[in-house]
Amino acid sequence: MPQPTPSTTEALQREANAFLEQFKTLLLATVSEDGHPDCSYAPFLRDERGHLYIFVSELAQHTKNLLTNPRASLMFTAAETDSKNLFARQRLTLETKASYIPRENSAWPAILDDMETRFGNTIELLKTLPDFHLIRFEVFTGNYVQGFAKAYSLTGPELEIIEHRRS
Repeated sequence: MPQPTPSTTEALQREANAFLEQFKTLLLATVSEDGHPDCSYAPFLRDERGHLYIFVSELAQHTKNLLTNPRASLMFTAAETDSKNLFARQRLTLETKASYIPRENSAWPAILDDMETRFGNTIELLKTLPDFHLIRFEVFTGNYVQGFAKAYSLTGPELEIIEHRRS
């Protein structure tokens, strides 16, 4: 199968970004310090640079995992009801590095204000709870799958398509 042309690559990149933008929550895979996997979800915010943020309690296993092991995989997948074939669901998987953003960070208030705009007054309450932490994910690589034989490797927070995957 031939590599996508530059115009096709740009269209795929726009499509991958539009697919991501339709979600308000992400699926999150983390690993504990002693190697135990955990799969969970969290509401998220994406900034203009393509970084993703979650605001989560340190009581949650995924938060504990991220604070000790910053590697995480994020997944966004089309609803089963919107998929003609469940073996070929449209999906986006991102390999990321998480970093803790302390409340003293100058960006913290603006990010939480944006989260409040996106998710409502629940964020106002959560901001008052000391066990909640702001985590930023920086995207390094990923995969965008449109369906059977339509899988593309990508890189960076802008989800730049770099190749059509064949293996």
